[in-house]
Amino acid sequence: MNALYDFATWEPLLRLLRGQHAERLAAPGGYVSGFVRLGAWSVPLRRARTAWGRREGGVDPREEAAAVDRVRHALGPGEQVSFVLTVDADGRAELRLYGSSPAVESGYSAHPGTLVLVEGALPEPVRRRPETYPDVRPAPTADPELLARTLRERLPDATGATEEDLVRTEARLGLALPEELKALYRVTRARSADHAGDDAARARHADAVDGELLDLDRLFVAEPSTRKVSWEQGAAEAVRTPPDAAVQGLIGSPGWLVFAGTGGGDGIAVDLTPGPRGHLGQIVLLDHEQVIGARLLADSLTDFVVRGRRKEDGRQRPGGGEPAVADLYTGGPRGVEAVAHPALEVLSIGVGHGVAVGLAPLIGLPRLRTLEARPGTLADPLEITRLTHLEYLRLGPDDWRVLLDAGAVPRTLSAASVDSRAGRDPRPMLDLADELLALFGRPGIPRTVVTGDLGPGPARRGV
Repeated sequence: MNALYDFATWEPLLRLLRGQHAERLAAPGGYVSGFVRLGAWSVPLRRARTAWGRREGGVDPREEAAAVDRVRHALGPGEQVSFVLTVDADGRAELRLYGSSPAVESGYSAHPGTLVLVEGALPEPVRRRPETYPDVRPAPTADPELLARTLRERLPDATGATEEDLVRTEARLGLALPEELKALYRVTRARSADHAGDDAARARHADAVDGELLDLDRLFVAEPSTRKVSWEQGAAEAVRTPPDAAVQGLIGSPGWLVFAGTGGGDGIAVDLTPGPRGHLGQIVLLDHEQVIGARLLADSLTDFVVRGRRKEDGRQRPGGGEPAVADLYTGGPRGVEAVAHPALEVLSIGVGHGVAVGLAPLIGLPRLRTLEARPGTLADPLEITRLTHLEYLRLGPDDWRVLLDAGAVPRTLSAASVDSRAGRDPRPMLDLADELLALFGRPGIPRTVVTGDLGPGPARRGV
């Protein structure tokens, strides 16, 4: 029997949950919920505070971690399990477990994550390839000979890569290395084994290029997949490259060749697909906290290494004209008419202080692909059927119910989300998710019920 479905695996965690939520579980319809996966978990436990060397109130974090670890160790790679716990007056526990589905992205609560309604579908910004600007050229500052000469002065004892090493790397990557990058690696192949145990040599290498240089075997192309963008994140973005931009506003590019890192998770890349006002071979920073775009650091690798030049502000600026992404609030100073223009790709409708909004002004917009509407913000959810280019839709459960009952869920959708506010029972949300998945012929969310006896519970207050 799979240990994940053994009551004993869960029992320590369930006892902690009942200990803190006895009154809630004893109430009619009472439950507690959470989720566990290998790298994270969310369970409704109040942790003890440390005061004067003592832990006061709540659960000892070490006890919580030990209880959760029993569950985590029963999970397979990439697995996640959501749970809903109910306990009757006699201590009989029913644990409803909801497993991982290949059609559901992992979330951060017991509620379902984004539903991928079309196998292998990706958000439009992830699919976007770079534009070609035929007039871009290498910067005048690019000077492979100066770069190599400077690096030899800084790293006189370094071991350089051979021509065979460079050819093998080009074959692995499927692209030709820029001449400046070849010049760098001919001076140092950047293998950590070459200066193992020599902290001074390691520091000299880092100082020489102002970053942690990758060896040739670790060079990689920053395609969109390297940024790990979820459907929800990607669907909310729009690729924008203004006419005066040096860097294209992409999630990833086959021309972003990462050769170093900052040590903080950011990548430093040679840009072979620059924007209309950029330079071929310019140096850009890929911020790990952003899902789109890159920051221009220097016009060339020579500038970056030799002259230490950094752009003061290389962040992507919004393009001219109408914005492709808009946020709208019910009762706000502008209505749907104000954001309804042909360039609109993403619209998020939030709760303000006014009446629900109508979607009629959006009908016929050629690029509107994402609509997110908080519960209670739509005057008539069926107006969604007249938005014929949607690929991602996030709605509250009541609005989804209207579309499902009318047989009006847009078949253009590639992904969808159920907007579940905190505190709502995840069980009907999971049922709704399964209904949407079935409509598109996608695998549902596995369900298992585990039962057991927790024995007499703690005395209720006032008893």
